Amino acid sequence: MATDMQKLIGTSEDDEEMEMDVKEEDDDDDEDEEKHMPMPGMVSVDGAFVSSSGNNRFQHHQQIQEQGGNQSGGRRCRPVEEKERTKLRERHRRAITARILAGLRRHGNYNLRVRADINDVISALAREAGWVVLPDGTTFPSRTQVSRSAGGTPTAVVPSSSPHLVQQQTPPTSLRGVSSGYRSSVEYNATRMKGVFVPASSPYDVSPSPRSHSAVVVQDRGGQAENHPLIGGSMDTVDDKQVVDMPSKLQERDFAGTPYIPVYVMLPLGVINMKCELVDPDGLLKQLKILKSVNVDGVIVDCWWGIVEAHAPQEYNWNGYKRLFQIVRELKLKLQVVLSFHECGGNVGDDVCIPLPHWVAEIGRSNPDIFFTDREGRRNPECLSWGIDKERNLRGRTAVEVYFDFMRSFRVEFDDVFEDGIISMIEVGLGPCGELRYPSYPVKHGWRYPGIGEFQCYDQYLLKSLRKAAEARGHAFWARGPDNAGSYNSLPHETGFFCDGGDYDGYYGRFFLNWYSQVLVDHGDRVLSLAKLAFEGTSIAAKYHMLKAGLMLAGVHWWYKTTSHAAELMAGFYNPCNRDGFAAVMAMLRKHGAALNFRCAELHMLNQHEDFVEAMADPEGLAWQVLNAAWDACIPVVSENALLTHDRESYNKILENAKPLNDPDGRHFSSFTYLRLGSLLMERHNFLEFERFVKRMHGEAVLDLQL
Repeated sequence: MATDMQKLIGTSEDDEEMEMDVKEEDDDDDEDEEKHMPMPGMVSVDGAFVSSSGNNRFQHHQQIQEQGGNQSGGRRCRPVEEKERTKLRERHRRAITARILAGLRRHGNYNLRVRADINDVISALAREAGWVVLPDGTTFPSRTQVSRSAGGTPTAVVPSSSPHLVQQQTPPTSLRGVSSGYRSSVEYNATRMKGVFVPASSPYDVSPSPRSHSAVVVQDRGGQAENHPLIGGSMDTVDDKQVVDMPSKLQERDFAGTPYIPVYVMLPLGVINMKCELVDPDGLLKQLKILKSVNVDGVIVDCWWGIVEAHAPQEYNWNGYKRLFQIVRELKLKLQVVLSFHECGGNVGDDVCIPLPHWVAEIGRSNPDIFFTDREGRRNPECLSWGIDKERNLRGRTAVEVYFDFMRSFRVEFDDVFEDGIISMIEVGLGPCGELRYPSYPVKHGWRYPGIGEFQCYDQYLLKSLRKAAEARGHAFWARGPDNAGSYNSLPHETGFFCDGGDYDGYYGRFFLNWYSQVLVDHGDRVLSLAKLAFEGTSIAAKYHMLKAGLMLAGVHWWYKTTSHAAELMAGFYNPCNRDGFAAVMAMLRKHGAALNFRCAELHMLNQHEDFVEAMADPEGLAWQVLNAAWDACIPVVSENALLTHDRESYNKILENAKPLNDPDGRHFSSFTYLRLGSLLMERHNFLEFERFVKRMHGEAVLDLQL
């Protein structure tokens, strides 16, 4: 809850930006006051010359008040202290409002103007719900009708009772290329300039704006303007004319006839409680029937190590999962299972807390080096360190043996589900959040976007591995982590290791990063080898002949446009601008016949680009590199949305990435997972958009396509 509130109101970095905005508003207020003042220099009552600039501004305001009081017949002015208090209260109110608006822009995809207020927020919510909001605040359900002109261009229908309305046609579309959407708030606002009609263009143009806007001249200012129910945009004046911005339309690509991509829905994190009991089976059954009714292919569920093997080694409790799988089987849905060997809680989107097994926590209290450790010695109990993969520290077993025993227990317990072909994929968690990466940017240790993070190799077992590698190289003094790599919230250019020409590209830097990234690849290789052994030879549905195992890869996209790619290096991907950091990962996946789950499907990072321009983020560039590396190695790619998604624009972005336009090899995602099932998805408007998205993922035609 605290994390969600922090996301809504913004972080400390946001505060600085908000204070700057408030200061600009205060400066504007001062400028407005100065516009109504006499000349800057004036003679005071006692004949002294006073300037209105600098430290004398207060005296100048006093003199203005005195002159105004004399001119108004001695009317008493408000005390200066009261004015200052009022100004402070107003500044505080503006700061709070600015933080709320920043959170809505960043996390809610609301395109609000810079000086927006609560009326703008309510209007945006009403328009999103399909209502019409007139400039005077009148709000009512939309009855807008749109027809096609003879040439095929959409034209607003205006009744004959409005003779003053002039129709504006939308220019024809072009198909020169695919646009990635708004690149900045400046470009978005450029298409909404007050009083100016900006021609719209297709989302497939090179133009940065995929929205179309049409303006209608209503009447001379001297006449009475009509408030017609068909006009749902904003109204402004230009050259004594009132101009109405008609509601914008997002033009879309037609996916009818494209390849069928199965759509799965991730079940809630708390669907199974800590006693391994199914929570609210009746409510879940009702929701799954609704998903089935719109042809969702299946569901995905996390099987938590901290629930199943919670109390003692090799004592497994699968009761809740048995009941869940039986419901899925009865509805004839497919099932994908994520074997989660990390804790849940403390990350974005986590609404429950599921720790590691109690007996593992007890071992950790006596030997904290089983957890990842940063340079300052802070432990991260989210998952086990990869340094103990082959160390018998877990009651006589190594970490990979613990993972293998868990997988074998699952395979034996649900043999009938496998035999019936219900389970189509097993995804194996390999690190924090189930992703193959180091926990280099933990929020619990103070990290905030866009900090580079910290190396996580300071437990005794990883340091021992580093020491062996340095000695094998013949440079024992290299058995240390970088001492100039900054801290969690450092920026690359602030460090000696990641700056341009920094140590990351020197002899020691290349040695260290090679070792650091190889530990990541070796861990994935060991666990997937055992997963392949545990599930080998399992027959499933006709579409698949062998069970697919998969892993999740993180999308660390910030600082991608720099030479060092510092955030990726910290996370374990040796991917600077002069090196392909994903080739080794793809080779390892191909070796085991595993699929890749890349969590960065919607790439809807507009708000991060706006608020953190200095982050040099490029999620589209990262996705292009990862997807092409996987497809070139003939690795199946599945994906899921990283952010909460309910709007059509985000769905369209997912579709564009799932089915690339004009790909010569016809490559596309093997399946897509929607995160996640919940009350928000089941709201009528959101679910209708989701149903429409599923149809397009399946290659079906939709009736309301906006071309």
